[in-house]
Formats: sequence, C-alpha cells, structure tokens
Amino acid sequence: MITVVVPAKNEAGRISTVLQNLGTLPIDHIILIANGSIDSTLREALHMRIPKLQIIYFHETLGIDIPRAIGAKVAYMLGSDAVVFVDGDMVGTFNENIMELVDGILIKHLDIALTNCYPAPPRHIERYNPTFRWRLEVNQELGLEKKLNFATPAHGPHAVSRNLLETISFRELAIPPVALAMARIHRLKIDIATTIPHYQLGSSIKNKLHTAKIIDTIVGDCLEAIAVYHNEARSREYQNKTYIGYHSERRFDLLELFLNEPEVKKHAKEKPAQN
Repeated sequence: MITVVVPAKNEAGRISTVLQNLGTLPIDHIILIANGSIDSTLREALHMRIPKLQIIYFHETLGIDIPRAIGAKVAYMLGSDAVVFVDGDMVGTFNENIMELVDGILIKHLDIALTNCYPAPPRHIERYNPTFRWRLEVNQELGLEKKLNFATPAHGPHAVSRNLLETISFRELAIPPVALAMARIHRLKIDIATTIPHYQLGSSIKNKLHTAKIIDTIVGDCLEAIAVYHNEARSREYQNKTYIGYHSERRFDLLELFLNEPEVKKHAKEKPAQN
C-alpha cells in the first residue's frame, strides 16, 4: 500500500494543483494534513473530487514538519508499506519522480528514499547558504556523504518504509535530519532514489525573514542530528549561537496528544499491517 502525505498551511491557489497531480498517481491514499490555515486551503481541498484523498484538519498551526509525523502515523495505521512526503506548495510536475521514490522503497528495499535537488550545485554552494554546509556535515558524520552529498529529508519529496516507521519514533520524523540519524543508527537502508532540480519543485517564493528562519531551523536540526548520532545530549548550539528558527513553533504537545489518542491506539491494534 502506498500513501502520500501532504502538509499544508495557507496554500490557497496551490493545494488544488498539488492534489490534482497526486490524484493521477497509482497510489492508495493521499493524506492532507491541513493546519492553521486562515485562507481557503481547506475549502479548496474539500472541493476536490479525489476518492483516495483523506483530510485531517487542525485549527491550530502545527509548526514545520509536525504534520509529517502525524501523516506518517495515519499512513501506518492504514497499513502503508511506502509513505511519501510532498509539501503542499510544490506545484511542479514530478509524478514520475514520486514513483521512483516509491520504487526505491518497494523494489530497492530502501528505508529512506531521498531526492537529489542539486544535481549540479555551483562551486562552494555551502558558502551561500549555511544549510548546505550542515547538510553535508550531517551526511559526512553518518558516513553517507558519497551517497547523498547535499540530499536531506528536510528538502524535497522523500519516502520512508514501513520498516522505518516500526523502528524509530514517529516523533523523530518531526525533525527530518534526526530521523536520518536514527535510521543510520539502526543500520537502515538510505539512498537517493530520484533527482528533481530545486527549481522544478515549484515551491512558493518566501520573504527574507522566512528564509532566515528556515536556515536557522535546518542548521539547528542538523546540529541536533549530529548530537543524536553520537549519543550526546541534544543541542542546537554552535559557536555560541543557538539555531532555533521555526523549531520553537513545532507543536510537539499536539503531536503527542494525537499519537496518544485512545482511538488511534485502538485503531492501530485492531487493524494490523497488511503486507
């Protein structure tokens, strides 16, 4: 069973395109995690006539990456063998790439199938954006730099296996580089399964403040991942700076409430995975 999880907040005018593209794929479920929207995102999704679409709505903003963890839990409960994550603003046409991610999980038996978004990076790209330096740093620490280069679950569509969801905590999916580190600790299979140049993702263009906060978020996530991999206390600090970004807005409290819902546990118990 194949499920695509789509986090979306304030993606009016884009979410319809994303869902339409996904609706043509030979997959079993599309799970939209609509949260914190004050525009017409939810209304547009509700008007979509896609039988495989399921909508989970949160009035409150969940924060970056928390919807992935929630969607992964729902996908797991449904019995999914491969779970793909596609952001709700990615209006590019890359359906073939999504199926390559799925093939990475189901045919190549990867546990994390990543997208290479920078097949031809300019020289010294890490100087222009600190996230590139730290993506590479994480992959080097994990012994995966030759395979992954700059690839990371924090950027671009990617997929995970049921085996991964049974091995690491759903909570860790809310900090993508940490999930990568945890997968490496457990000796799970990780590799690039497809290539989509960044510009082809069709992601929305954000303002400078958002970009700065995203950089701090990803750098902090990478620092935390390195600490986890080395079995050290989690830290987001480097050279007397603590990289928070959007991390403080991640609603781990709402995630824990969702994961611990009695009905969630009951459903998971009554409907074991079907392979």
